[in-house]
Amino acid sequence: MFYHLTRSTPQDTMATILPRALSQGWRVMLRGTDEAALQALDTALWTHADDSFLPHGLAGGAHDADQPILLGQGAIANAAQGLMLVDGAVTTPEESAPLQRVWVLFDGADEAALNGARLLWTTLTSAGLAAQYWSEESGRWQMKTEKAAKA
Repeated sequence: MFYHLTRSTPQDTMATILPRALSQGWRVMLRGTDEAALQALDTALWTHADDSFLPHGLAGGAHDADQPILLGQGAIANAAQGLMLVDGAVTTPEESAPLQRVWVLFDGADEAALNGARLLWTTLTSAGLAAQYWSEESGRWQMKTEKAAKA
């Protein structure tokens, strides 16, 4: 699921998606490319409102495998069913295929982020994986296009 962010911040979008994933019983790997941004997100998740706490950890600890949400730059280390990609992080068809969901959040005002998302879309769909493209340009999330998985 590709999320073209034009109004929401990545944190706002995460705050909507991650609780839904956890309610499904899924673990999530949240992969970014910037260690400082991941550390800031870790701090924000710990200090956010009590009624919206998301259990998580920063990769590199002794309990990575136990984390419901693991923030990191590397491989999935928590047996996740979902993978969230931010800040231009990528995945491969081989990594994505067995997962329940992959979310790609990208900034619609950043040309490099748009190009990266387009390349990832092409890579995943060319490998036969299903994909959906969501945009919030109208003020609410709407699916703009969908590509079915190849049999």
